[in-house]
Amino acid sequence: MNWPLLYDMQRELDTRIETQHGLEAEDLFARKHLAFLVELGELANETRCFKFWSVKPSSPAEKMLEEYVDGLHFLLSLGLECGLFYESETSPSAQRPLVEQFLAVFRAADRFGMTKASADYHELFTEYLCLGAALGFSPDEITAAYRRKNEVNHQRQNERY
Repeated sequence: MNWPLLYDMQRELDTRIETQHGLEAEDLFARKHLAFLVELGELANETRCFKFWSVKPSSPAEKMLEEYVDGLHFLLSLGLECGLFYESETSPSAQRPLVEQFLAVFRAADRFGMTKASADYHELFTEYLCLGAALGFSPDEITAAYRRKNEVNHQRQNERY
């Protein structure tokens, strides 16, 4: 994945939103952190992996991918907020059952939310990418979906979303 490109795209979107909404001087970390957690929960809900009481199937893969890249937007934005950048040449692979992987991401997000440390950001990002792999998403699919959603987010700003 081309991380510098994704961070640049996210920086452009963040700058636009912060300027349009007069938030340049605001510390947005807590709100972005909560937004990431909400998106992660929405993704879990779409997978239905924890709903042992239900026989209803998960949402279509495209819907789950859209939710996944919503979380990726906030994960990149959190890094930008803290001056941290994820860099890796390899794509992590799925190593846990889906419920356990979601819990690993939630735990890593909680740690990073408390420390804002580079190592914790890297762990969170790695766990999130493992989640994407567990959901069957390739790096190319994730990048393409991120680009599409980034365009939607810019259009939403045009429409005063």
